[in-house]
Amino acid sequence: MLEVKDLHTFYGKSYILQGVSMQVGNGEIVGVLGRNGVGKTTTLRSIMGLTPPKSGEIIFAGRKIHKLRPHLIPRMGIGYVPQGRRIFPRLTVLENLKTPVTEGKIERLLLDEVYAFFPRLAERSNQPGGTLSGGEQQMLAIGRALVRQPKLMILDEPTEGLMPLMVKMVREAIKKMNRTKEVSIFLVEQNLETSLEVCHRLYLMEKGRMTFEKKVTEIKKEELLHLLGI
Repeated sequence: MLEVKDLHTFYGKSYILQGVSMQVGNGEIVGVLGRNGVGKTTTLRSIMGLTPPKSGEIIFAGRKIHKLRPHLIPRMGIGYVPQGRRIFPRLTVLENLKTPVTEGKIERLLLDEVYAFFPRLAERSNQPGGTLSGGEQQMLAIGRALVRQPKLMILDEPTEGLMPLMVKMVREAIKKMNRTKEVSIFLVEQNLETSLEVCHRLYLMEKGRMTFEKKVTEIKKEELLHLLGI
């Protein structure tokens, strides 16, 4: 579904990604762990064209996308939920869900699918996004990406700052999305328990490179804690 080959990305003169290579298979949930500042979010932004790489390749569903403009990449079938949610606080829940639809009206079936994943959004459809709790805003951000029916969903720290109940709800939504809609998922997540519970495979990132990769079924938690220096 997604293949990243030898990606090199800079912020100004700062050399952030120093040869990142990784992949997400069809129907896979793949996670990336690592300390702050190692390049996890930059990897996602490079894939989405928001911080274009200087060199390397990004291949999605057999097509090279690393030279595409950022607004074209979601149309290829990639949903992106950035860190911090980035919803429109003054728009209602329903209006936020409509924002990705560029042509015609949003189909009721698509709304019903989102509401089936997140019933709280249906209950608050006419409520401004900025008045929702942090967990509800995260649901809205994921729901907004789901409206475009992506083949691949990219999630940046989806459980950051959430209460335990909301963390559990987001975990279940990720697994259900993968299971029922066959959406591949690329996940950056600091919550180790979430990563081990939902992912099929994990990468560890250090200093702009992927330094470790294993199936979750082959990983011992103690091994990860040691590698992460926890």
